[in-house]
Amino acid sequence: MIGIDHTRAGIDVRTVFSFTKKKMAEALAVLQKVPGIEGCVLISTCNRMELWASTDDGFPEEGLYEQLCKIKEADPEMYRPYFVFRKEREAVQHLFWLAGGLKSRILGEDQIVTQVGEALSFAREQYATDSVMETLFRMAVTAAKKVKTEVELSHTDNSVVRTAIDTLKEQGQTFSGKKCMVIGNGVMGKLTATMLLAEGADVTVTVRQYRSGIVEIPLGCKRIDYGARMELFPKCDYVVSATVSPNYTVTKELVAQAYAKEVVLIDLAVPRDIEPTVTELPGVQLYDIDCFRAEARSEAQKAAIAQAEHCMEEQIEEFFNWYEGRDIVPRIQSIKEEAAADVEARLTKKLQHLPMEAKELEELKQEILQASMRAMNHMLFGLRDEVSSRTFLECLDGLEKVYGNT
Repeated sequence: MIGIDHTRAGIDVRTVFSFTKKKMAEALAVLQKVPGIEGCVLISTCNRMELWASTDDGFPEEGLYEQLCKIKEADPEMYRPYFVFRKEREAVQHLFWLAGGLKSRILGEDQIVTQVGEALSFAREQYATDSVMETLFRMAVTAAKKVKTEVELSHTDNSVVRTAIDTLKEQGQTFSGKKCMVIGNGVMGKLTATMLLAEGADVTVTVRQYRSGIVEIPLGCKRIDYGARMELFPKCDYVVSATVSPNYTVTKELVAQAYAKEVVLIDLAVPRDIEPTVTELPGVQLYDIDCFRAEARSEAQKAAIAQAEHCMEEQIEEFFNWYEGRDIVPRIQSIKEEAAADVEARLTKKLQHLPMEAKELEELKQEILQASMRAMNHMLFGLRDEVSSRTFLECLDGLEKVYGNT
């Protein structure tokens, strides 16, 4: 996998490599045609972008990065320092920890496991996954859900919205009785509106006109058409934007024409929703997603992280047991068939001398063959469960050579 996240790059660099759903589908279509890539998945969130792939042994070390830069029309030399490259066990461990919220800015955040699951589902819809990507991502999500039920990573609501509200309150901001507009009615927008309502704010949510008849907004919120957002703007104390739009939802020009008092703008989107130069206007404060950090770890949280990592390791080993053995069943079947053919050849010589009818001889031969297959099956799968993976694979190699020479 290759990835870029909030620990290595600011929002402007992350924006270069962010994906809308449409662009993600286009990228997966391109990647599927690259020789050596057998399956791929893209994760694109506010804090990170990761490209995952299962490849054949001959795939070049920097092949994924080169393909990504081609898709994004980005200079590979300029952005390489911002990227991390992982493979094999390091990559697998990272995905499990990521899904469990151990890699998040907000420890144990609730959204990331959903985002990892949705990334797999989306790649599957584009016919971009293979058995390795399917199994890896499904097991990572399962492990993350197990951690959430068994390990208490945090006593608080684990979301960037909660952190944003708490950070602003620590700085003296208040929300009770204040007029707030939330631009965007997706997952992040709904969560923001709900939490602002809980703080006692008067919340209005924007909806697109062509969707206004079917879209649901959080109970207790007002609604306004997205096109009329700047008409409401002068009355707002807070404006939060959390969309997946590739364009600014709030520009300096629009704010200059509309604002009538001090206002706090909160941009929770990547790419940015709010033009950064709005801060040049007097009385306008702007916070983007990188302003809200929750990286300090208490001793209790460190202990919980260690517990979660231990829990994850068991699931990681389960994945590698599957991964290393995914081609064992066909090999066992092939050995059994070769062994059966060997037994049949030896039986035919012996049985033809017995004083029995042809039908009875054939029935006896089939019974002996089936018993031989069952014994072979019991021996091989029993051996697999009793010895190490390395020893078992060596045994398979030996049996294949033996029966290959019969």
